[in-house]
Order: sequence, then C-alpha cells, then structure tokens
Amino acid sequence: MVLKTFKATVNRKNGLAVEAVTRNFKINVDEPKELGGTNTGMNPVELLLNSLGACQTIALTTFAKKYGVHLEHIRVELEGDLDTDGFLGKADVRPGFQDIRLKLYLKTDTAEDKVNKLIDYVQSHCPVADSIGHGVKIEPPKIVVEK
Repeated sequence: MVLKTFKATVNRKNGLAVEAVTRNFKINVDEPKELGGTNTGMNPVELLLNSLGACQTIALTTFAKKYGVHLEHIRVELEGDLDTDGFLGKADVRPGFQDIRLKLYLKTDTAEDKVNKLIDYVQSHCPVADSIGHGVKIEPPKIVVEK
C-alpha cells in the first residue's frame, strides 16, 4: 500500500469569504449574497462539484490510452441537490448533497463499447467520486486556541 498525504489550509479573509491554499495555489471561496456571503468566489459545495468534475476529466484523460480511446474533448456538467435548511439548522434534513448528477460530453471517434469500458473504469477509480459516494472517515478536529 502506498499512502500519499494531501494537505490544505483555509484562512478566513472577510465575513464568510475564505482563502483555500494547497502547495502554492489559492482559491477564493465564499457564499452567494442570499446565503450571507459577498459572492467573491464559489461556495464550498460548488467547489465540491467542480472537484468531482475535474477528477472525472483527469481520470478519463489518464486512462483513455489504456482502453484505446481517443478523446478530442471532454466536458463534464454536474448538478447537486442540497436543502440549505439543513445547513442553516431550520429543518431536520441532511445538510449535504442528497443527489449529484453528472453528464459526460466526450468528443471521440472511438467505438462505444471501448468508451463504455473506460467510463466504467473511471467511475470505479475516481478518488473524489469514491470519497463522496462511499464516505470517508473524518476525524474530530484537534483544536488549538491561539491568544
């Protein structure tokens, strides 16, 4: 087994806006105005959808050659249903996504059976899809109070 640890740091900037940092890359994350933010970036659940779409695209590209699939272009469209009353504590409903849907648009001249084998492989090997779909243990946070 080869475990690789990935790291992220998130710092609050202003109001609900935060800056997410990994390696030397930064992303601004915020909430839309109707959820109390200032709309300066995607919100965390939108970022999660984008992470899933990016992982699908990268996995398709990575494994296409293995399955003899030539991919000229890939576009992934995603939608997720979330009841914001769960997050806001207004109702006893799950705060996270209840359903996520993907549409893969692939420009290819490869036979459909080969493409389907590639897609099956990607769906069973995409780390983000696996983490979302099968859950991942999240350890309780260690708290450091700074003064």
